[in-house]
Amino acid sequence: MNWHQTVFELIDMRSFSNLWFWIALAVFWSSASHWVLGVPWDMVLRAKRVGAQAEIDLQDMVRINTNRILYIARVSGLWLLALACFVLTGLAVLGWFYAVEFAQAVFLLMFPMSFVGAMSISTANRIQVEEATGELLRKRLGRHRFWVQFVGMISIFVTSLWGMYQNFQISPLG
Repeated sequence: MNWHQTVFELIDMRSFSNLWFWIALAVFWSSASHWVLGVPWDMVLRAKRVGAQAEIDLQDMVRINTNRILYIARVSGLWLLALACFVLTGLAVLGWFYAVEFAQAVFLLMFPMSFVGAMSISTANRIQVEEATGELLRKRLGRHRFWVQFVGMISIFVTSLWGMYQNFQISPLG
């Protein structure tokens, strides 16, 4: 057995039958849910529970990250949108027109994350416009986290259905 076979057995390009893809999907959405606008969720909970310096730290971290997100969106947002549309369209064409399973898997990871990116920009803008602090800030972050988790649940459900369909298509019974 040569090293090419070993590598391709370890990293199977048939994504939906590969355990690594499902682990990556779980880690991907778990991380997206934990890091709300770049702020770890435990920091939000600690600010609510402890207050004082933890609340100030949360507000500073959110201010830094919202400024960063909105700066990137203002300066290069149009280019990033064009690049994202190009990449997603390319993946969709490769995945479904040319039946490249790896492209389908990457598309099913990236497409829902584009919604999360748009929601992050919207939430960052809203926090900055309202100059949210304290309870209002935690409410905005909590609501954003809820919708990220909702998009993640829908994404995992659709990806699971498509993955099962793909696996049944190639199975000896299909």
